[in-house]
Amino acid sequence: MKIGTLRIWIVVIGIVVSFSVSGTAFYFGIGPFNRARTRLVVSTTTSLYDTGLLDAIEDRFEARYPVDVYFISAGTGIAIAYAQRGDADMILVHAPSSELAFLRGGYGVCRKIIAYNFFAIVGPEDDPAGVSGSVPTEALIGIVEAGRKGETVWVSRGDASGTHTKEKELWSGAGLDWAELRDEAWYVESGTGMGKTLQITDEKEAYTLADMGTYLKYHADGLISLAVVVGTGEDLLNVYSAIAVNQTYSPEANFDAAVVFIKFLASEEGQQIIEQFGLDKYAQRLFLPAVQLLRENTDSELAGWIREFAYFDGQECPSEYQNGHGEMYG
Repeated sequence: MKIGTLRIWIVVIGIVVSFSVSGTAFYFGIGPFNRARTRLVVSTTTSLYDTGLLDAIEDRFEARYPVDVYFISAGTGIAIAYAQRGDADMILVHAPSSELAFLRGGYGVCRKIIAYNFFAIVGPEDDPAGVSGSVPTEALIGIVEAGRKGETVWVSRGDASGTHTKEKELWSGAGLDWAELRDEAWYVESGTGMGKTLQITDEKEAYTLADMGTYLKYHADGLISLAVVVGTGEDLLNVYSAIAVNQTYSPEANFDAAVVFIKFLASEEGQQIIEQFGLDKYAQRLFLPAVQLLRENTDSELAGWIREFAYFDGQECPSEYQNGHGEMYG
């Protein structure tokens, strides 16, 4: 083969490879990055970050796509505030009422439910309030009565996180006014993330509400000795969602990369990472995948709980917030 012909073939092969890579990028919604990498900032809740799940997801995602992921860990309220002020490209949170406000405010689009687990009321193994095995509302009433007698303490995150939001919902469901309870001596606010709140609760031999993922990790690692007092039931459902920041609101947001990351979380590979995370170390799954459950209704009762708790007008993401990505909800 002549040198000139060889050079032509090298150029042709290079172009084919380049278009192949670029085509794959476009197919997955990333955009024409070529060989350059892009940055994606995800503002997320401490319960996902502290367990190590996001590290496992990040490793697999970055190996596949030209995107470097950076996580900002905080309570859901603060995580959403970061995105609202333009410091994040997407959020991963667990407070449906706050998520709906985020969508309606024009801050977010393309919401996708990716996982769930359950909250748990945890406390001392000897259960001084005598509420083990009760339904959540009865357990809270029992803790209030014991607290007022000086027999126990309740530790609240008090930080506008998803866990704190759930706690306030549970107090309301028990017919109690959280705003009044917080002024009582037995009610303590930590103002910290879930892990630190669990450690404070352990030190005080108190009760608190925790997401099951963080509780299992801290208990297995020997950081706390608290026991699960109440850990089942629809009222304790905890649903995690991913939402991209709306470029109309924040033009600098890396929307394309956010959509790719959300699609990865919802993909078979992403859902397997969620399902398998921690099985080699913990007594049970820290998080459970939600996509197939909702798509195929594999457990109709549980799927119904999620839809009732975390859907908006019967949809995980109403059509006006899908931003041209209806394929995510088929």
